[in-house]
Amino acid sequence: MVTPGSVLADIGTDHGYVPISLVQRKKIKKAIAMDVNKGPLQRAKEHIQEFQLEDYIETRLSDGVKKLEVGEVDSILIAGMGGELVIRIMTEGMEVCRSAKELVLQPQSELGKVRKFLREKNFEIIDEDMVIEDGKYYPMMKIVPVDEIALWEILPEEVISACDEYGPFLLKNGNPSLRKYLVKQHKQLTKILKELEKQPESRAILKRKAEVQKEIFLNESAYTILGAIKNAGI
Repeated sequence: MVTPGSVLADIGTDHGYVPISLVQRKKIKKAIAMDVNKGPLQRAKEHIQEFQLEDYIETRLSDGVKKLEVGEVDSILIAGMGGELVIRIMTEGMEVCRSAKELVLQPQSELGKVRKFLREKNFEIIDEDMVIEDGKYYPMMKIVPVDEIALWEILPEEVISACDEYGPFLLKNGNPSLRKYLVKQHKQLTKILKELEKQPESRAILKRKAEVQKEIFLNESAYTILGAIKNAGI
């Protein structure tokens, strides 16, 4: 999803494998590999030296994008961390994030919260994908800063909620991994609801049942959207 020829900042680079791979493939000009922890950053530095890419990849100790200058890079990658952390990094570094041409995000959790945050902060999702590895689902998105997104004002609330939870482009494109995820999630949620219905009624049980029923409704709404798209031949 990184635009060819970009200067990239990899936030939470860990071992530095992503910028190394992108430079080796001549996908990017250069990169800044950033991490909040000294240990992983040192390992990234060693790997960069091992591949003799010191002229192309700089390492920088940083909490989020705090050590990144406004307009310093074209593309910001924030991958392999929880959704709440992605939101915090973007919130604390909003000026830097909005100065980039694009951001590529791969939150590991709280996808609905992340997409809602992006919508409210005027970041437009322009591409998405989802892959499955070792039984785990990894959704990712490419976003750009915009002045406003008028589309959301004309969509029904249930469609917005489904797009937040499952991704507008994943739904629009009928992503096959998303289809598998929806089937798996529906089975899990239905099983949870059946177990809850066996429990003695209490305020906590009623609250949890309502939460699960809402999740099932969102899941089924998403599958309805996918079905409509498929039937329309899109």
